[in-house]
Amino acid sequence: MAKSKKDDARSAAARVITLVLEEGRSLAAALPPALAALPPAERGLAQELCYGTLRWAPRLEALADKLLDKPLRARDRDVHALLLTGLYQLLYLNVPVHAAVSLTVDATARLGKDWARGLLNGVLRRLQREQEELLAAVDAGETAALAHPAWLLARLQQDWPEHWRDIAAANNARPPMTLRVNRLRGSREQYLERLQQAGLPAAAPPHAPDALTLETPVAVERLPGFADGDVSVQDAAAQLAAGLLQLAPGQRVLDACAAPGGKTGHILEACPEVELLALDSDAERLARVQENLTRLGLTAELCAGDAGDPAAWWDGRPYDRILLDAPCSGSGVIRRHPDIKSLRRAEDIAALNLQQGRLLRALWPLLAPGGILVYATCSILTAENAGQVTAFLRNEAQARELPISAAWGLAAAAGRQILPGENGMDGFYYAALGKA
Repeated sequence: MAKSKKDDARSAAARVITLVLEEGRSLAAALPPALAALPPAERGLAQELCYGTLRWAPRLEALADKLLDKPLRARDRDVHALLLTGLYQLLYLNVPVHAAVSLTVDATARLGKDWARGLLNGVLRRLQREQEELLAAVDAGETAALAHPAWLLARLQQDWPEHWRDIAAANNARPPMTLRVNRLRGSREQYLERLQQAGLPAAAPPHAPDALTLETPVAVERLPGFADGDVSVQDAAAQLAAGLLQLAPGQRVLDACAAPGGKTGHILEACPEVELLALDSDAERLARVQENLTRLGLTAELCAGDAGDPAAWWDGRPYDRILLDAPCSGSGVIRRHPDIKSLRRAEDIAALNLQQGRLLRALWPLLAPGGILVYATCSILTAENAGQVTAFLRNEAQARELPISAAWGLAAAAGRQILPGENGMDGFYYAALGKA
């Protein structure tokens, strides 16, 4: 049945969540057009429902299984998604119970599923009555209690036996909004004063000298000088890459897998006199790199190409510095991309390992003797990080690890690993490799 009313926040969220859970669409791709179609007053709640419901999806799915007599039909998965948003509101949002229930039930009409009004009303009311008993039963299993898929919990326990529960808790937390001050346009201290004058309290986190973390996230339009390139949004962990490259004027630098361009911009802010090539296989995402550079008033050569096939784009001149921000599971940034819990599969890791190794081997010959290659991921899985680098070092006679002496992260078999939540940072891995 065609929808009879325009979407509101709840029905729009249900449609987006259905695209993620049933069609494998990423939240980053599915949410923006849905928000654009909503009245401005509805957008904040819709975004909150999408992110929150997917953040807690493993727990909410287990709860829905307890509450429903039988699974909904495949063609009614939008109703199932709407139910999950209702459960999320009752458990996690400061929404009056009567509003959470009645408005979620009303949203069935916007989906063209009026028949589901009684079902959702009954299920949500039952949760109100039996919440303590239902949650106790659901949370007996770690997958639901920690809101992570079983395969990922197993990997975390294997890789981080002393930290895996803390990692899961950090993944379920709301991420902070951290800024990167453009040092070419002013100091961190000067920008902190501008934030205070704008009524935006912030603090300087340790380890990342250009970073400021806002007390409360805001729209970028409220950031002083954002449109003029005075500041960018970038997690403090991601800001560590530029320093590890040990940049100097005149160096040729390759930023491989560069989109959307956060590290590209930071490299040029840190040392604008380098000759930088920003490479990415996705031409559309490369356009975002150009947009960011234009806003920052910086220039670099951009190239759409496969980092694993240098013959198609390399000019034959070696690079003094290479940043390989390798494609990965994203397991270190789940708090920012909660759909990873639903979209990523255990079997993906082996395929990613092959891709990471291919890129590392392909780019190594492009590095000049005495040069530095920084291998980075936003993963916390050993196979993608220290496992990948140690295997490369065993097989490449000219490569040697350059120890990273830092107060951040944990020393790994090679490189250093930041776990999610450390000093408010995302989970990130870095290794620096030198060429003899």
